[in-house]
Amino acid sequence: MRAMVLSSQGGRLDLVQRPDPQPGAGEVLIRVEACGVCRTDLHIVDGELPDIRLPLVPGHEIVGIVEATGSGVPNRRLGTRVGVPWLGGTCGCCPYCTSDSENLCDRPVFTGLSRDGGFATHAVARADFTIPLDGFGDPVAAAPLLCAGLIGWRALKLSGAGHRIGIYGFGAAAHIIAQVCRWQGREVHAFTRPGDGAAQAHARSLGAAWVGGSDERPPAPLDAAILFAPVGDLVPAALRVVRKGGRVVCGGIHMSDIPAFPYSLLWGERQVLSVANLTREDAREFLAVAPLVPVKTSTTVYKLEAANEAIADLRAGAFQGAAVLVP
Repeated sequence: MRAMVLSSQGGRLDLVQRPDPQPGAGEVLIRVEACGVCRTDLHIVDGELPDIRLPLVPGHEIVGIVEATGSGVPNRRLGTRVGVPWLGGTCGCCPYCTSDSENLCDRPVFTGLSRDGGFATHAVARADFTIPLDGFGDPVAAAPLLCAGLIGWRALKLSGAGHRIGIYGFGAAAHIIAQVCRWQGREVHAFTRPGDGAAQAHARSLGAAWVGGSDERPPAPLDAAILFAPVGDLVPAALRVVRKGGRVVCGGIHMSDIPAFPYSLLWGERQVLSVANLTREDAREFLAVAPLVPVKTSTTVYKLEAANEAIADLRAGAFQGAAVLVP
């Protein structure tokens, strides 16, 4: 197999050849067809997350075909297309796992962080944490759904049932969940970096009712705001534009420090919430909804060997939508 391997935090990924991995008990071997490049991968490369296992193959938006199964996995899984998301395994016995909150597991395993991910030609995953992708015929289009889509869906659920939704940071997750919002009959207000004409045009093309810079105010108070940009300064900015009783949902796994802000911004029963990981139920829900919308992902495709270029382009905001690696 070939894999792009991170050996040191802050370093570049190196193309490495390894023996083909073998699935253990309860695992499957997947021939990777496509793997999305997520902002979390950028945080991992930059050393901004704890407990990174090095050397590491990043990548947690994996789409591929099951080529081999370990003991305890039915052979009927062979030849099927599956997805592998960020949450790669849980302990199954902590108070969170036993109360339908597996995303908060005390001893989780994360794909592309604590076990090798999908920036490779092959990957091994726990069979019970793979997501069936029957009916998803285009692996490149499906890859961003496995994190950008799932985290966006969970963030949208936490935002409540409000009609007027603000989205800060119009990247991979935002361009997917904006389509879901419009399908649900909600009104999307898109906030981008000030002056980012390309992102603003992309938001308009997806039906945003209002588009502006993150330093601007929308024409009316929002029912909720979702922050996909990992910028702590946006929390008080979003609180300023949500109505009383409104919610600000932070959708990233990492964010710069939130600055001090006056209590008056929070008063009026406004809420600030964070999204932590995802559950398999989130995946079942969202992947049932996505074809109904139908969600159409905007993707920029890179060869596996160009993973460093894809990460650099993501950091620079050089494309709209999502980057996807193909072996």
